[in-house]
Amino acid sequence: MSSTSSPLLTAAATAAEAPRGPAGIRLVVTDMDGTLLDDAKRFPEGLWRTLAELRRRGVLFSPASGRQYATLAEQFAGADEGMVFIAENGTYVVRDGVELSSDPLEPPVAARLVRAVRELADGGADVGAVVCGKRSAYVERGDEGFLSEVRKYYVRHRVVADATAVDDEVIKVAVFGFGAAERTVAPALAPFAATHQVVVSGEHWVDVMNRTANKGAALRRLQRDLGITAAQTLVFGDYLNDLEMLDAAEWSFAMANAHPEVVRRARHLAPSNNDNGVLRTIARLLHLPPAHA
Repeated sequence: MSSTSSPLLTAAATAAEAPRGPAGIRLVVTDMDGTLLDDAKRFPEGLWRTLAELRRRGVLFSPASGRQYATLAEQFAGADEGMVFIAENGTYVVRDGVELSSDPLEPPVAARLVRAVRELADGGADVGAVVCGKRSAYVERGDEGFLSEVRKYYVRHRVVADATAVDDEVIKVAVFGFGAAERTVAPALAPFAATHQVVVSGEHWVDVMNRTANKGAALRRLQRDLGITAAQTLVFGDYLNDLEMLDAAEWSFAMANAHPEVVRRARHLAPSNNDNGVLRTIARLLHLPPAHA
């Protein structure tokens, strides 16, 4: 979906300048880090009032994140009834505690990825693998610096002696590097790109999944299951793991702080995550009262 299909707002755009959307929007999907959350990882002011108003209007709200399902469920506790969580970059989709879809890795692939990260670390890179299972995440590094980063996205995690032998269904392997992921981790995992998705999901994170798995694939399946069209879908994203998701919606917004490729791919631009861009744009398009912006 090219940005030429609709005028792209300038980076200085505010929600008041955003295009007015149709009353028929039925699904709002937003990435978390760099999109809904500000740079301090805080929810925007007015979120809970907005969620209540969307529910009242029959509009489904769906967080779509590289974060673990357990993490998302904890963050939205008390407001999660009927909410669809597109977790682990689309590899695990859950609603009201019931799995709607998943796309697990073959165990030998997960094991090879762990060994590749071990080799990278042995070569001097400050990295660690997070083996993402449906029940928990598993790591071999137990140092506090690494675990403090893991906790931000995986509240349910365990330190294990051998992450190649976990008793769980693995849906993704995430790799954290203290350096820039695009320059360190991604090139090291490039050989896996011949058969799997290797996606830079943040400044320090790279996720490896099945080729069939991404946020967009999960969103399209959800749209089919619920009878919701792309024209009825509003999506927000900021990083490379959001690209396919943006393609699945006619109302696709890159944040003003988004990766340049995301800005090129989206149809419109929203204010930045630090300017409450998601809620301000929702309020404009869905004609919510100012108190919800």
